[in-house]
Amino acid sequence: MKVVLFANTDWYLYNFRRALAMSLRRAGYDVLLISPPGPYGDKLRELGLRWEPVPMQRRSLNVLRELMLLWYLIRLLRRERPTLVHGFTIKCAVYGSLAARLAGIPVRVNAVAGMGYVFTSTQLKARLLRPVVRGLMRLALGGKDARLILQNADDVELFKREHLVDPEHIRLIRGSGVNCAQFAGVSGRVPDGGRIRVLLASRLLWDKGIDEYIAALRKLRNQGRDIDALLAGTPDPGNPATVPESTIRDWVDEGLITWLGHVDDMVGLLGSVDVVVLPSYREGLPRSLVEAAACGLPLITTDVPGCREVVCDGVDGLLVPVKDADALARAIERLQDNPDLARRLGSAARMKARTQFDERMVIQGTLEVYAELCHPAEAMANNADRRPSS
Repeated sequence: MKVVLFANTDWYLYNFRRALAMSLRRAGYDVLLISPPGPYGDKLRELGLRWEPVPMQRRSLNVLRELMLLWYLIRLLRRERPTLVHGFTIKCAVYGSLAARLAGIPVRVNAVAGMGYVFTSTQLKARLLRPVVRGLMRLALGGKDARLILQNADDVELFKREHLVDPEHIRLIRGSGVNCAQFAGVSGRVPDGGRIRVLLASRLLWDKGIDEYIAALRKLRNQGRDIDALLAGTPDPGNPATVPESTIRDWVDEGLITWLGHVDDMVGLLGSVDVVVLPSYREGLPRSLVEAAACGLPLITTDVPGCREVVCDGVDGLLVPVKDADALARAIERLQDNPDLARRLGSAARMKARTQFDERMVIQGTLEVYAELCHPAEAMANNADRRPSS
């Protein structure tokens, strides 16, 4: 059986779906990965995976260019004749599903991790695009041979409320999965009441709460707090909400942060910090928090969809209101001043990561969705075997 995995960057495929592709191949699937061109395509090929670039521009609103992309995808799918097309992120889900339908590929799986710029931004362009994208999603994502995978319960309710997809065709799989065994031997530093090392690791977008992080750090510095603040990640030119590099460098010059840029060795980085924060406005299910949890680090994040899937306030981390820099600063202070609380939260976070977000669980759930569509009799038998006897 052939499966096409379609994402909006080769970086996403390599970092978030590499384990899925490798597991599919080991299970006997013929796997093709497609995305816009980039340096991670060769890394995928070095793993023995088949990857092809597609002429997609993430920010394009040019109707002719978008129609040409759709036609390119239709011809590619007609050539490859996969059994199933699996799209990731909203644009790839919509375009991949439309192309699959027009190419005669019946089975479609789509994974939407968060609602993206169009649904989270208050900019005029985003508000104008919203009804268009909603219409395209209703057209592309529905059908009895399609399934939509969402990463948190809030998004499930949103899709049901907006009537974007038949609720019977929605499946909840929390996150893209983290190899918790990779982090098993890592223990982040624990605050001891002295100098604290805080990390925010994400794509550098305003809606990740970057502005609130900087404002909280200014407040803490003005209070004389001894804090070493790190920012890991790079601007994303393909996203309208990207933070300009010049702005980041101004913060560095101001002495507020150490900017690490892109970091490949997250194991080493997480082992060197005390606290991880992510004051995001909305998420699917943030991988950076799960990786930090797997290291036993205390987490601070916002009480928004996706983030509250990972953190239960006061149990395995701290939740703060969205867009509230003062609350974020107070949460950092609290962990700096209370090492016992930080240790307790970190220990609980590690247990939660292992039991709820390990990549093996995510891959198994995805394979079950594939089987539901491609081998329905087998899937029904497996589900019956799992039901408790009365």
